[in-house]
Amino acid sequence: MPHKITLIARPVDSFEVPSSEGYQLYSALLNIIRQEYEDLATYAHDSPLSSLSLSPLRGVFMPGDRPRHKKIDPAHRYCMKIGIVDSRESELFSSIVRQLVLRERTLVLERGELQVERVSTSASSFEELLSPSYDGEDLCIDIRFISPTCIQYRNSDVCEMFPHREAVFSSLLSKWNASCPDGFRMDIQRDEMARFIIERPVSYETHSAMVNTVFDQKKGHHRPILRQGFTGRCIYTFTDDAPSDVRNGILALSRFAEFSGIGSAVARGCGAVEVRICR
Repeated sequence: MPHKITLIARPVDSFEVPSSEGYQLYSALLNIIRQEYEDLATYAHDSPLSSLSLSPLRGVFMPGDRPRHKKIDPAHRYCMKIGIVDSRESELFSSIVRQLVLRERTLVLERGELQVERVSTSASSFEELLSPSYDGEDLCIDIRFISPTCIQYRNSDVCEMFPHREAVFSSLLSKWNASCPDGFRMDIQRDEMARFIIERPVSYETHSAMVNTVFDQKKGHHRPILRQGFTGRCIYTFTDDAPSDVRNGILALSRFAEFSGIGSAVARGCGAVEVRICR
């Protein structure tokens, strides 16, 4: 069952984080899990399709002293969301909640700590995500890409720099089919996505997001690993002749997106979205 955990945290002191802070949040979260379940943390880290998706920190930041950095202010609270979509990962969800709620953990980042003050959870089963069926009214899907969304084109090294309908919903479909229980797999073809969905970008920007660092043996220091992506807002609608099963499937994938994230590096803070389905 897809779960979502929302954390409200306050920094102990002011400190800097990178503009793309997701990989530090991911490491901090794994360290919390590792203190109770070493094997579970290893599985989450090594899984080829991440069970976790993280949003960036949302709140008020001050300018950083270094390029591509921002400063966290202890006068403010910050919000972060964790999505868990693998139907087999109830232990992962329980471990995170137990550690953060019952043991009052802090998230230890590279230059400071975030004290978790409040934790809330929500969940929707795959059946519930599929259940609100298309009722004949015109619907639109309003997606806000709130962190750089990095979608690789098929198996290439090229990333999409535009919220194209095929790229967005093919990414979601692969995540759905990789994590749903038997009997809930969907078979929507890319041609159907291209034929029956229309995208209307409201605004978007392209980005280079840092998703990790690696030690450069030649230069003797760490260097960033970057992914290319976009942020912004896009509205998706259906053509008049779109079949009801395609509409229903795309609507379910859209609801699923807030749990799974879109594209790659979602565990490192990329691909976080907010979705609103409107008439």
